[in-house]
Amino acid sequence: MLKIASLVYTIAGATGMGMLIVVALVLGYDTKEYMIMAAALGAVLAMPVSYFIAKAISEF
Repeated sequence: MLKIASLVYTIAGATGMGMLIVVALVLGYDTKEYMIMAAALGAVLAMPVSYFIAKAISEF
């Protein structure tokens, strides 16, 4: 399951970081610190998401 989770994380991490960076830019938080925080938050939030997706795939 770790192999599946790591593959899913590459997609979920990039998507989550991109979405949160766009949200930060739309809300007017366009400094370097906010972009780094948004990217880090997206990377952290993608970890449990990728675990649950991998679990669902492996049970299928």
